[in-house]
Amino acid sequence: MKNKPNQQVKTAAPDRPDMSSFEVTVQQLNDLLTDDSGFYSWPTEHFHEVYPKIYVGNAFVAMNVMRLKRRGITHVLNAAEGNSFMHVNTNAEFYAGSGITYHGVPASDTDHFDISVYFEEAADFIEKALAYKNGKGKVYVHCREGYSRSPTLVIAYLMLHQNMDVHSALATVRHRREIGPNDGFLRQLCRLNQRLASEGKK
Repeated sequence: MKNKPNQQVKTAAPDRPDMSSFEVTVQQLNDLLTDDSGFYSWPTEHFHEVYPKIYVGNAFVAMNVMRLKRRGITHVLNAAEGNSFMHVNTNAEFYAGSGITYHGVPASDTDHFDISVYFEEAADFIEKALAYKNGKGKVYVHCREGYSRSPTLVIAYLMLHQNMDVHSALATVRHRREIGPNDGFLRQLCRLNQRLASEGKK
């Protein structure tokens, strides 16, 4: 009888799950977003540079064209376009004459809202913004608070265009800014991770 060769079984340490596998859970992502006591932190500043030339922030800064210009922002991605209390009512006309290129995504910050349908177009807009004038572009991605919708779109961008898995992309943004995408959005990012992994893009 032949002996089976000793198969090396790769097991991830329990506290460091193998994030390269297809199955990343919402709980694992939430663990990255919270402190040791399981608490989320509210953003300490109006905006942060979360990746070179990508800024995530709130509506307060988005409405201040002069401040954006001083910061050298060339593109604005509004992840909360609309005129309800939960949204930020800006559009291309709002930035007319400023030289700032605008793109809006009418996302709602609820667990059941499908923000994933905007992942590709938002990621393409960010990519074009960074390529603007031979890499001189800077993009401001915002929602109302810069806490859930806008970081979700930036995380999707990092996965789609910077070859990061969901764990690395979320950790990259969280390292620079306090964020807390809702569980529905985290679930959609997990699905994107699974799709990219199955396509061999991770």
